[in-house]
Amino acid sequence: MRLSFRQSLTVPYVVLVLGVAALIGWLSYCAGSQAVDTVADHLLRETVERIGQAIDRHIMGSSAVLEAAFPEGMAAPEKIETQFEALRTRFWIATSLHLDPNNYVYYGTRQGEFFGLWRHSRQNGELRVKLDAKALRSLYQFSGIDGALSEPVLEAKLYDPRERPWYKSGEIHPSYSWTSIYIDFRTAELVATRARRVLDAQGALAGVVATDVSLRQLNEFVRKLAISEHALAFITEMDGKLIASSRTPNTKLLPDGASARLNVMESNDALQVTAFDRVRHALDAPATPPRRAVHFVDSNGEMIEFAYDRLRDRAGLDWVMVVAVPRSDFMQGVTENVLRTAIIGGVAALVAVAIGLTILGGVSGNLKQLAEAARAVGEGHLDTPLDIDRRDEIGDLATSFRQMRHKLRTDTLTDLINREEILRTINHRIHQHRRKTDDTPFAVFFIDLNNFKFVNDHFGHLAGDKVLVEIGERLRLSVRSGDLVARYAGDEFVLLANNIPDVATARQICAGLERVLHQPLTSVDMKDLPDGILGGAVGVACYPADAASAEDLIKQADTDMYARKQASKSAL
Repeated sequence: MRLSFRQSLTVPYVVLVLGVAALIGWLSYCAGSQAVDTVADHLLRETVERIGQAIDRHIMGSSAVLEAAFPEGMAAPEKIETQFEALRTRFWIATSLHLDPNNYVYYGTRQGEFFGLWRHSRQNGELRVKLDAKALRSLYQFSGIDGALSEPVLEAKLYDPRERPWYKSGEIHPSYSWTSIYIDFRTAELVATRARRVLDAQGALAGVVATDVSLRQLNEFVRKLAISEHALAFITEMDGKLIASSRTPNTKLLPDGASARLNVMESNDALQVTAFDRVRHALDAPATPPRRAVHFVDSNGEMIEFAYDRLRDRAGLDWVMVVAVPRSDFMQGVTENVLRTAIIGGVAALVAVAIGLTILGGVSGNLKQLAEAARAVGEGHLDTPLDIDRRDEIGDLATSFRQMRHKLRTDTLTDLINREEILRTINHRIHQHRRKTDDTPFAVFFIDLNNFKFVNDHFGHLAGDKVLVEIGERLRLSVRSGDLVARYAGDEFVLLANNIPDVATARQICAGLERVLHQPLTSVDMKDLPDGILGGAVGVACYPADAASAEDLIKQADTDMYARKQASKSAL
């Protein structure tokens, strides 16, 4: 039996779809376990890396905050009072860098003075100032970087910055340092403080500058991680104290109503406890690689895939990031995938016939359109529409065809239409005029440049080409919309202008074009040319008064141009 062109392509396509569907289902079933290993490894490593990046974005900006508050190398003032406004400005800028979480920057001196700026919002802040070690801190409310300070409110208790953990930490460390994580009594959220010593003009310790880093957003980021239904992610210190967890709180409530930090081993989450125990033993082993992905069997006999990484810096930060996912979360879709593949394969086989016939119909239609356009070009009709918009080989062929047709119509130097195209267009206008489909009067203008050979001889052909390009662009910009400018030959141009009611209008256009031609050139430097040597003459022929064909119209316009050029020379 003889198959049609469509059938010869569609039948093998259907067979191929069914075969591929069956093969994919079989491979999916056989390779499910191996796929889970690969997916789990990549997902867990990537998740741990994301957590590390979130930590870096969240806490590492604190060093920039401290640098803005007290740039390294800047000597501390002997008294806070002497640089009160400068400190206020710098601390406002510092807290603007990362308003959440670094909305509080403060500085304590060896003499017991204190200066701190707490930002309630983008516009409102509070200054906490103590200019005498024995005095209470004064609290000032204000708005804006230079806003007026309110009446001071004195704190009830004496505050000595030198006794605070952040001051003691900054005092003994040569550079940046982290304090122990603590619970903020105002927000009940975990907070870490980053501190740095500040030196006086002699290089001795003058005080410590610090900023608080709220870990609330970090905890929210971990809670919102979308990994799988039973997945677990958490961040902890090496001693097991939780910083953030996707399944448990990081603090606990004591019997007296106070809050305390929660240790992983107290979290009552079996997976979290087991995962941390495994990580702790792995980190104790020598030469443990970072961001490692491994697996273990939990107390229920379930395989757990997990990955971990350790984040440390010179300031004392030492955190562990852990992600754990039951293997069943990855495997649950393997069997369903085989069934879905079989169903999809059957449906695809049915749809393949309809799609194949539709595609082949579109392809054959586009090929037919290309063939008709090529035939029209062979007959001299370069403006035949070619409406093919595809992003494949046929689309590339149509684009190449349009480019070829454009080149056939265009002068390669000036990008104007060429001699053949202007003749074809004029003849088409004559044909329209005779058939009364467009009987508006039109005219043909012939433009010739003066002394163009002189330019080529004295400045070279490259300069001559630049002159032709500039003149062509001038003419194109000088005519009305719908008029056509063509490069006819050498330094000759032809203009087809529609709606020319009479000879007087045509003469006005001639004069305007000649003024355009006499304007100084910008594309080449011809300052050594005699004045008035360049320019051009324009002649015109109107249809149907002067001629009845394109060739005769151009010939008549050429004759008129020559007469104008001779009259111009006689006038000189």
